Formats: sequence, structure tokens, C-alpha cells
Amino acid sequence: MELVQPGIGLIFWMTLSFALVLWILAKYAWKPIMKGLREREQSIEEALRSADKVREEMQQMQYSNEQLMKEAREERDSILREARKIRDSIVEEARVKASHEAGRIIENARESIRYEKMAAITDLKNQLATLSIEIAEKVLREELSQKEKHDKLIRKLIDEINFN
Repeated sequence: MELVQPGIGLIFWMTLSFALVLWILAKYAWKPIMKGLREREQSIEEALRSADKVREEMQQMQYSNEQLMKEAREERDSILREARKIRDSIVEEARVKASHEAGRIIENARESIRYEKMAAITDLKNQLATLSIEIAEKVLREELSQKEKHDKLIRKLIDEINFN
């Protein structure tokens, strides 16, 4: 029961011991504890500021990355458009060139056919002339094989020559 109803001596010694512990703590431990708490508080504030700064930098980087991606997409699209234009122009140029080449080949073929036709006609005329001469020669031989007909033909030719 003494603890429930403390005596004066107990209160005195408890106050004295509490004051002594308080003085020792204030003299030796309070400053380092407070200093440690201040340092801890400053490091936490610094870490929070640093985290905020990093968060802002990350947002900036994200925005920058989005901008770079947008620019890269636009550049890719422009390169693809340019490539399509070049492809279309090359295809059109090849088509035109092929068309001109086909026209030239057709014209050369027509010219060749014309020359071959003329050569064939000339050859046919030469063969016809040779056949005509051979036929005429055979007919004349047959006609001139008889002496009387031969003499009659000669006289007729001589008479015609004199009149001309």
C-alpha cells in the first residue's frame, strides 16, 4: 500500500531521481537525440524533394518521349509517303518505257515484214519472169522446129523492122 499512498520521502527521492535522470539526459543524450532527429527529418525532406524532382523529371521525360515518338511517327509516315511516290513514279516510268519499247518493237516488226514482203514479191516476180522466159523458149522451140514456120517468122520480123 505504500505505492498507492506514497509518503513524502518517497515523493522526494522519486522527484530527485527523476530530476537527475532528466538532467543527465538533457546534458548528454538530449542534444544527440535531437540532432539525430533533425538529421533524420532533413534527410526525409531531402528524399521527398528528390522524389518530387525525379517524378517531375519522369513526367518531363515521358512528355519528351511522347514528343519523340510523335515526331518519329510523322517522319516515318513522310518517308513512307515519299517511298510510295518514288515507287509510283518508277512504276509509271517503267510502264511508259515498256510502252515505248513495245511500240518500237512493233514498228521494227512492221518494217521487217514490209521488207520481207517486198523481197518475197521481188523473188516471185523474178521466178515468174524466169518461168515466162522458159515457157516462151519452149513455145518458140516448138514453133521454130519446123523450117517453114521458122522462115515465115523471120520474114515477118524483117518486115516489121523495116516499117518501124
